Amino acid sequence: MLKDITLGQYYPGDSIIHRLDPRVKLLGTLVFLITLFVFGSPGAYVLASIALGVVISVSTVPFRYMVKGLRAIFLLMVITALFNLFLTPGTILFSFWRFRITEEGLRMAIHMIFRLSYLILGSSIMTLTTTPNQLTDGLETGLGFLKKIHVPVHEVSMMMSIALRFIPILMDETSKIMRAQEARGANFSEGGIIRRAKALVPLLVPLFISAFRRANDLAMAMEARGYHGGEGRTRMKPLSYHRKDMVAFAVMALYVLCQIGMKILKL
Repeated sequence: MLKDITLGQYYPGDSIIHRLDPRVKLLGTLVFLITLFVFGSPGAYVLASIALGVVISVSTVPFRYMVKGLRAIFLLMVITALFNLFLTPGTILFSFWRFRITEEGLRMAIHMIFRLSYLILGSSIMTLTTTPNQLTDGLETGLGFLKKIHVPVHEVSMMMSIALRFIPILMDETSKIMRAQEARGANFSEGGIIRRAKALVPLLVPLFISAFRRANDLAMAMEARGYHGGEGRTRMKPLSYHRKDMVAFAVMALYVLCQIGMKILKL
């Protein structure tokens, strides 16, 4: 399960998606996620599937590697679908005992499965093709206008970058702790859900200690290198838009126009 979490990991490559400006990828991901929740027709999902498939194929990231991220939220998707399926009022399609499946609930369950799946896949493409440093620069530059209203953009971007960078590190640390405790007789794979949850409790203390130790080491390293916030700092590689980025913006606009067309035509 822990190995299936791909969010925050970077897959090295030299594809067009890898070479795009991080601001373009951030905006593209945001636009894609917004269209998932604004346009919910079958045609909109078909168009989103085509766009997602094209981007995945161009990124050269193996599809099986990207789908691994869905395994980590499989239980969440099942629970969400069941809640929407049985608790949404509307036209009853089937009923048994105290449970009723409605047409609106079935439609909402399908929507949530598609939205959660595409949300994870869309976000994974961005993180798998963008280094943490590029994400930090893209966020800081893209949201630079918020500095005028005294929003600490650099600090927020730095925290998000560090959080993404720590996800795979903490997953590896958790795996090491689990293997060490299994060698001492702990069992994390047998029993019901409650028993497995109780078995994971002893992992929390060493994991928190390790996380705080790593955070303290990182803070000391940043202070030793003279880091005192983003004010007055410069970049070795300033971000700038190129022709490929303009083409990406045009494709993004075309995608939104097609989604709007689907909405108008009620496809």
